[in-house]
Amino acid sequence: MASTRDQRLIGAHLDALAAERGLARNTVEAYRRDLLRLADDLASLGTDATGADDRALADHLRRLGRGGLSLRSVARALAALRGFYAFLVEERQRTHDPSEHLVSPKAWRSLPGLVSEQQVAALLVAPDTATPLGIRDRAMIELLYATGLRVSELIGLKQAQLRLDQGFLIAFGKGGKERIVPIGERAEQAVAHYLETVRPLLACGRHDGVFVNWRGVPMTRQGFWKILRAYGRSVGIESLSPHMLRHSFASHLLEHGADLRSVQMMLGHADISTTQIYTHIHQARLKKLYQRFHPRAT
Repeated sequence: MASTRDQRLIGAHLDALAAERGLARNTVEAYRRDLLRLADDLASLGTDATGADDRALADHLRRLGRGGLSLRSVARALAALRGFYAFLVEERQRTHDPSEHLVSPKAWRSLPGLVSEQQVAALLVAPDTATPLGIRDRAMIELLYATGLRVSELIGLKQAQLRLDQGFLIAFGKGGKERIVPIGERAEQAVAHYLETVRPLLACGRHDGVFVNWRGVPMTRQGFWKILRAYGRSVGIESLSPHMLRHSFASHLLEHGADLRSVQMMLGHADISTTQIYTHIHQARLKKLYQRFHPRAT
């Protein structure tokens, strides 16, 4: 059970919140439950909330998540304890804030469904490349998996953005931010073959769009989504989406040794925290490397 001191300071903090910030009663009561749960949890481990360090707080939040609490509820609990420790510092009950560097539960998001490397291999040979549309579809899927582009970036590609002879393309991400993305040799060949043999037959009108539909106009998000989902079903992947291939691209890179910062750049994430949903893959790889190469690992 929470210590008398913890209960007293939590009460003082909540009284201050209600008086100074005018928070709704329900919000104050939710914070009270979050903070008393923290104090009770730490008390069961032989410590108190007032004197807890950052590791104790991080462990508490992880226990909340493992206990089935939603990410939204864990995020609220984090907000509650951040406010509490800021109050303790302000009231000179502590000299520093242990919640300052805690990772937001947003970074704990589970990955969307992933496609295995074997499934990707089956998907890439699903289009019938004896037909013009099959050649186009193969090029689009190859390029999506080779680059991890967002679907909007893929269907919005202009021919001027391609540098196939140099092995990269220029992508324009959110906010029009430009980045250079490498392209693998197989994707280069598939796209070059499509541009040489199929696009001239399909394209109608004066536009620079790389990928076009059967009417000759630039492919739409919905059109490509339907095409990809149909190929997914044909190889046993249910509810396949372009987003799943983007995440599979990133996951497979990390599994094969890429570092998180490089993956961030290729995906076009402005903040590394967005890429941290892949941290568990990165950590698993580091653990394997440690077990394999450190002389005292076993």
